[in-house]
Amino acid sequence: MYLYFVGLVVLFYLYRWIKELPRVPDKGNKYVYITGCDSGFGNLLARHLDKQGFKVIASCFTEKGEEDLKKSCSGSLTTAHLDVRSSDSIAKVAAMIKDKVGERGLWAVVNNAGVATPSAPCDWLTVEDYKGMLDVNLNGVIAVTLSVLPLIKKARGRVVNVASVFGRISVTGGPYTVSKYGVEAFNDSLRINMAPFGVKVLCIEPGFFKTNVTDGKLHTKTVKMLWERLPQDVRDDYGHEYIEKVTGIVTEKLSKLSDSDLMKVVSCMEHAVSAVRPRSRYSPGWDAKLFWLPLSYMPSCVSDYIINMEAIPIAKQIK
Repeated sequence: MYLYFVGLVVLFYLYRWIKELPRVPDKGNKYVYITGCDSGFGNLLARHLDKQGFKVIASCFTEKGEEDLKKSCSGSLTTAHLDVRSSDSIAKVAAMIKDKVGERGLWAVVNNAGVATPSAPCDWLTVEDYKGMLDVNLNGVIAVTLSVLPLIKKARGRVVNVASVFGRISVTGGPYTVSKYGVEAFNDSLRINMAPFGVKVLCIEPGFFKTNVTDGKLHTKTVKMLWERLPQDVRDDYGHEYIEKVTGIVTEKLSKLSDSDLMKVVSCMEHAVSAVRPRSRYSPGWDAKLFWLPLSYMPSCVSDYIINMEAIPIAKQIK
C-alpha cells in the first residue's frame, strides 16, 4: 500500500512538471511591468526576463536603481520612477505604459514593491505605523493593478502579486502580516473576477529570503526606536531584558533562517509570467513548504502553542 501511495505521488509531480513546461510564444512582443526593481526579487526578475526576450518595464524608487538596471540589461528594457504611495506617480507610469504597449496591451504586471518595517508587538505601534506600511504593501498593490488592468484585459495577460507566507499565518505583531493578508484577499477576489476575461491572477508566497525585508540591522534599529518612544508603563510590562533579547534574536536568527538563493523566488515569478499553464499559488522556500504552510492549516490552539513556545517571555506575564 505504501509503495502505491509513493507511486501516485511521483506520478502526480511528473504529470505537473510536464504540464507546466510549455512557455508562451512571441516573448519579444510581450510587455511585463515590474514594481520594486531597485534591489532584491524585482531587480533579479527584471534582468532575468530581459535576458529571456520579454520587453520589461522596470519601475524603481530611486534614480540609482534605474541607472544600475540600464547598465546591466539590454536596450529593450525601460525603466521608470515609481512611488506606489503616490496616485500621480502611478498614473504617470500607467500612461507611459499605455502609449508604449498600444493595442497589444500589457502582458503582465508583477507587484513586487514592499517594505517590512516597522514590525513589533501591536501595543508598541500607532495607527500611523500601520497606515505607512499598508500604503506600500497593500494599497500600492491595488492601485498599481487597477491602473493597468484595462491593458492586462486587452492582452488576456497576468497579474502576479507578491504576498508572503505570512499572508497565511501571523506570527508577529504590526502591519506586515496585515498587509500580506490583504494582498491574499485582493488576489483571490481579482482571480475570480478576471477569470471570465481570460486574465490569470497568480500569487507568490515566499518564506524567509535574504532581502531588504529580512535585513536584521534595519529591523534592530527600528525595534530600538520603537522601544525608546514607548511610555514607561508599557516598557515595564515587557521588562528591560525584553528589548535585549529581541534585538539578539533578530540579529542572529533572522540571518540564519533566510535563504540566500533568491532565484528560488524569481523562478516562480518567471513561471507565473511565462508559463502557458501557471499555478495559482507558488510557495518558494523550504521553510514555507515544510513549516509555515503546514502550520497555517493547523487548529489555532496548536499553531498558537507552537508559536508561543519560541516567544520571549515578558516581565508581567500572567501565569
